[in-house]
Amino acid sequence: MKLHFENVASTEQIHQVFELANIIWTEHYTPIIGADQVEYMLGHFHSKEVITDEVTTGLTHYFLMVSDDKPVGYLGVKLSEDDLFLSKIYLLSSERGNGFGRKAIDFIKDMAKEYHKKSIVLTVNKYNTNTIKAYQACGFDIVEEICADIGRGYVMDDYRMRLIV
Repeated sequence: MKLHFENVASTEQIHQVFELANIIWTEHYTPIIGADQVEYMLGHFHSKEVITDEVTTGLTHYFLMVSDDKPVGYLGVKLSEDDLFLSKIYLLSSERGNGFGRKAIDFIKDMAKEYHKKSIVLTVNKYNTNTIKAYQACGFDIVEEICADIGRGYVMDDYRMRLIV
């Protein structure tokens, strides 16, 4: 199966990212963090307004992952002085196992090299074990534990992972 990446710029593409976020987050994260926290995080970090603001300000660079002319996932990256921060990488469950995750990581590695970044860093929920294993299979290492208060009594209990490029 072919996969390509589209830079998110249009209102329609932002809407596609928003719809994917709601599907993927509800399905994948509800068993890990619970429905209430998923709803809170979707509203505060994955709303159309937040995505639009990040796209228009250039704070986060979003890309749709497209297979057979159908959006199957998305990713978001932020550039820092030394690193490329992989802020978001989400794939529909129906599309997992097709090698799309690895293709996305390769795409991100190429971007990091293009921007002369030393590494790719990300955060992942400590209880998202299959995803952690997938990142480790791609060469990421756990470098620290982070517990961040995100409001309303919720925390993000994560590992910070890094891949040297």
